[in-house]
Amino acid sequence: MTCREIIALLQEQSPETFACEWDNVGLLVGDFEQEVKKIYIALDAAEEGIEEAIAQKADLLLTHHPLIFKGLKKVNTEDFTGRRVLKLIENHISCYAMHTNFDVKGMADLAATYMGLSECEVLDVTCQGEEGSEGIGRVGMLPGEISLEECIALVKRAFDVKMVKVFGDLKLTVRKAAICPGSGKSVISHALHAGANVLVTGDIDHHEGMDAAEQGLAIVDAGHYGVEKIFIPYMVQYLRERTKGIEIVGQPVTQPFRYL
Repeated sequence: MTCREIIALLQEQSPETFACEWDNVGLLVGDFEQEVKKIYIALDAAEEGIEEAIAQKADLLLTHHPLIFKGLKKVNTEDFTGRRVLKLIENHISCYAMHTNFDVKGMADLAATYMGLSECEVLDVTCQGEEGSEGIGRVGMLPGEISLEECIALVKRAFDVKMVKVFGDLKLTVRKAAICPGSGKSVISHALHAGANVLVTGDIDHHEGMDAAEQGLAIVDAGHYGVEKIFIPYMVQYLRERTKGIEIVGQPVTQPFRYL
């Protein structure tokens, strides 16, 4: 299959039109007509991920986070992003990113499923699709009333994370939960408006977390990577089911930081 044909399959899952205006999704490096025999899937187009794609002899690196966010005026070895772009080109590896378009069409429902939420609604509406409103995150009902402490245990099991940061009383009873994989500080007001008791997300700082808890919204910060890593196994399965003769490899779980 060509890179263009692979992209058509990815667009069926998460059309680029669903991406936020500030985002940069799509084929960021490469040739649409390149023949693809092997795809390497990672969350980020970081140095490590690119080296792994090279070692795997991949033709396409598929990531959630874009390699290029802002315009590049120069592509050379003295620029961090430029070096990665050159390395991909030198090794004939195309790079495709599906970021906020996957957040809207894919990640949100997937994360809600991991949490076992029912009666789900869009948390932050960002666009209108043929079937109605679409957007970032979901808000729905937990299987039953549980304490915040029990909810934390559920999150750890669901997303296989060892540590979380929590704002709120551990004895608080929670029933309605909001989830926003990645950075969720922008959806706190939406979670409050939706009447959620808890928001599961990442990248919450001191003041945002305290302010949310004081308004009755507990926060479970499972980390940006902690929740979004579900992108990798999902896309591995998605592409394996829809392609023939192409090897699909997912990056092993590797936390980008350590707690010491």
